[in-house]
Amino acid sequence: QVQLVESGGGLVQPGGSLRLSCAASGLTFSRYTFGWFRQAPGKGREFVAAIRYSRTTHYADSVKGRFTISRDNSKNTVYLQMNSLKPDDTAVYYCAGDARIILSSIPYHANYDYWGQGTQVTVSS
Repeated sequence: QVQLVESGGGLVQPGGSLRLSCAASGLTFSRYTFGWFRQAPGKGREFVAAIRYSRTTHYADSVKGRFTISRDNSKNTVYLQMNSLKPDDTAVYYCAGDARIILSSIPYHANYDYWGQGTQVTVSS
């Protein structure tokens, strides 16, 4: 049974930092592409970043230069380091994983097989 469990969310002031973690189990971690998505109230699920099994990374334009995705295959964990946070970054952040996703499909949430339950990130003074 595949499980993805996010952690690390919370309340942070504008300009602050948070690191999200996604711990995976029940799958061959090193073969998977993982993505982070977010959903703000009243909005659709939005692509944030992804890292392939090759460690190639992809980012939404809105987070480039501020967020960094990484993975530790020895810990079966994916991370999202978020710096220079803005109020517009407020959302529930979800981790997603898929073993067969192709490059052009990475930004589209419907193409991921497995999802975590989400972790809330609130950026406010």
